[in-house]
Amino acid sequence: MRAVLSGGLVGVAMLLANGPAMAQEAVRIGFVSTERILRDAAPAKAAQVKLEAEFAKRDRELQDMAARLKALGERLDRDAAVMAESERARRQREFSDLEKDFQRRQREFREDLNQRRNEELSQVVERANRVIRQLAEKEKFDFVLQEAVYASPRVDITERVLQALAESGAK
Repeated sequence: MRAVLSGGLVGVAMLLANGPAMAQEAVRIGFVSTERILRDAAPAKAAQVKLEAEFAKRDRELQDMAARLKALGERLDRDAAVMAESERARRQREFSDLEKDFQRRQREFREDLNQRRNEELSQVVERANRVIRQLAEKEKFDFVLQEAVYASPRVDITERVLQALAESGAK
């Protein structure tokens, strides 16, 4: 992304340097907010729904396990004073084992979810880039930037890209 950005900036700098020679031909620049695309585009929302459905069962299992762990810990704290030493040691071991298992499953869940999210979002980005290229060619843009410190609303074409993504998904 940085290579594309720096290449784009070099191109813009060259155009500005050749300004008088290029004055007769207007340069069209557009800007697309990748953040908005990944948040608001129909394919991004569909990917989010797909991920939620895919990981809902494991999420519920983790929530149930967390509730069991909490109840076991509270019961251990409450009853520790009246338990025999061997019983207390057994319950502490049981609690410790359950806690380790919970942490391992939680870590695996997060890793799996992040990997799947990255896969789904990369597909959304690829699709968005195709739509941006099509829009740029159709409307004769010279540059379309996806990263900028500032972009005037005048050059922001994000809404048109979102609309085109919605239309392409409906077909």
